[in-house]
Amino acid sequence: MNHPGRLALLLSVLIVPAVAQPDAAARLKADLLSSNSATVVLGQWCAAAHLAAPPAIHALRDHSEVPATAEIRALLKAGAAEPIRYRRVKLVCGDHVLSEADNWYVPARLTPQMNTALDTSDTPFGAAVKALDFHRTTLDAAAVNDAHTILRVRALLLTPDETPFSLVVENYTSELTSPQK
Repeated sequence: MNHPGRLALLLSVLIVPAVAQPDAAARLKADLLSSNSATVVLGQWCAAAHLAAPPAIHALRDHSEVPATAEIRALLKAGAAEPIRYRRVKLVCGDHVLSEADNWYVPARLTPQMNTALDTSDTPFGAAVKALDFHRTTLDAAAVNDAHTILRVRALLLTPDETPFSLVVENYTSELTSPQK
């Protein structure tokens, strides 16, 4: 027996939610582009997915060094002799690596306390420099089609007077869209 009403209801339950919900990578991109802090966004995603209790974001530091290129110096409006530091981290929530980030920053534009936190702790960059009341300007954001990375974002962090102090390259992992192992 054919029941058009039941079929329509079944189709609306099975199809409409999938069409109405943007995919996770697109939602992540929208969230990141509308926020001044990737750390805050990752904290919200961590909490919503119940990845850890408490849903805290920590930076696992890699002590490698990557010198600033001429392009990075130009973006940061830093002279050839001005020191630029590099910090590479994995941002984790519980056992989940949510992003891997490369960060070049001008230490002279931060407070001594911020520099100490960045040099000696697992504090994410955005949390360490929060007192600067900074904002982000996205240079580019693109989906990445590999098994590990779903989205790559390059952004400048700027003070309220538009002074750039950091360039970040953030690689968001597939753990954000399929965190359960």
